[in-house]
Amino acid sequence: MSSPSSPSSRVAPIAWLILVLAMLCGALWWWRIGRPVPLPDAPTARIACVSYAPFRKPGETPLDPHAFVSPERIDADLKALSERFDCVRTYSQGFGLNAVPAIAQKYGMKVLMGIWLGRDKALNEREVTTGIATAKAYPEVIRGVIVGNEVLLRGEQSPEALTGYIKRVRDALHDDLVPVTYADVWEFWLRYPQMADSVDYITIHILPYWEDEPVPPQDAIRHVADVYARMKARFAGRAVMIGETGWPSEGRQRRQASASLVNEARYLRDFLRYAGSVDMPYNVIEAFDQPWKRDQEGTVGGYWGIFDVNAKPKFGMQGPVTEEPNWIVGWYAGAAGAVLFLLTGFWRRDLGNTRSRIALAMAGFATATSIAWQGRRMLFDCRNQLEWVFSGLLCALALLSAIYLARRIAARLAGASLHLPDRRLRFLWMFGLAFYDLLLVFDGRYRDFPLGLFWPAAVGFLIAALMETRVNCVVPMVEERFMSCVLPLLAAVVVAQEVGLNPSTWLWLGVNLATAGAVMVDWRRAARLQPHQAQAAYQ
Repeated sequence: MSSPSSPSSRVAPIAWLILVLAMLCGALWWWRIGRPVPLPDAPTARIACVSYAPFRKPGETPLDPHAFVSPERIDADLKALSERFDCVRTYSQGFGLNAVPAIAQKYGMKVLMGIWLGRDKALNEREVTTGIATAKAYPEVIRGVIVGNEVLLRGEQSPEALTGYIKRVRDALHDDLVPVTYADVWEFWLRYPQMADSVDYITIHILPYWEDEPVPPQDAIRHVADVYARMKARFAGRAVMIGETGWPSEGRQRRQASASLVNEARYLRDFLRYAGSVDMPYNVIEAFDQPWKRDQEGTVGGYWGIFDVNAKPKFGMQGPVTEEPNWIVGWYAGAAGAVLFLLTGFWRRDLGNTRSRIALAMAGFATATSIAWQGRRMLFDCRNQLEWVFSGLLCALALLSAIYLARRIAARLAGASLHLPDRRLRFLWMFGLAFYDLLLVFDGRYRDFPLGLFWPAAVGFLIAALMETRVNCVVPMVEERFMSCVLPLLAAVVVAQEVGLNPSTWLWLGVNLATAGAVMVDWRRAARLQPHQAQAAYQ
């Protein structure tokens, strides 16, 4: 029979099993993303047309009304893009982008020239006036003029007002034989079919990842083909162009639509084969990753580019693709974590036996691989120095919390008698988890799941609670008990919002269940004792 200060013979194997599984999951995750994934080759590395926006360097954004891109910068970009693309699509006449047609002509490229429309009438007037002048100056370069981009989707213009702008541009360019169109998501063309009468051809956006019912990558091209056929049938006799299509390489998963480098490469290769088979006009979004879009669309907004912010290709068009070539860094981090956790127990007599040292090493490896995953996410998620500092501090807190919990677990496995646990740390993590749960429930469309940050503490609190004894029984605070009931419910809502198809939401539910479970274990243990035997916390 075990002493009051020793862990139950039934609980200790469970604790060891959880440690082993945590360590193996961390190692397996890093190994998996480092495996080359075989993909069908693209029929060609050359692409008909690509969206071009030059705002890829730190601090650059079209949201700044004073932003300006020099002709020299545009020249360098188009010179590089001309090696892979026959055409570029622009979205505005401002910021110096009205120079694109003249520069594209040097490299034998065509331009789908955009005129940006919004709520600002004065800005719209400048865009329209400049766009007409630019198209008239280079009619042989302009493949088409796109008057407005997703204006109806954003609700910034009525169909009648938009039609007026389109008619004005169309009438001005009639003699130059430059076709004029409007671009929006395909559903809005069906919602406002009368817009087809005001354009020379129809430009639709099909983005399977962003659909109201996201499409998994393996079904994405079938979805594009179905939508394109539907639009051709609805607007019979009219030319239909896909003005935007693509896939993000980073960001949160939406149901079964996973944003990853492998899936971006898969989608683009599959799309090029499909487009070639139907002789379809198209434009791919986009040339370069756009960090500024993360302010509006979360992490995923910044990673639709075929090239990264340094104008380097993110993947090849033939051969296998690897999600993370430097995956071994995760294992190195795990090994470093195991050493660090061992060092934290060297001067404690109750952590000097073999069992406690093995437990520390396993906990250290699992923790470090998890926090390294979060560190990898920071490379893509953090937009500025403040976010780097804040995220770094949270990772440091996660590491210190895991060390505290690992030392306690290792000592309990060695049969040591411990002082009462500090419940304030657990309350802090529960509060942070509840806060982020609320954000995911009510404003989660663009939010990632910080699993690597919360998993170490969640698992550590659960094991520590299981390992506690009657001697250290503490009644959880009422706030903890309340949150232990609410956390799983909020996480379940997140799962339901994704119709149970997003694995990240299930892992997030696991984090919440583990955290709440630690409180439930203490609560149940205290309830089984006589009221005078349980030590009430925070009187």
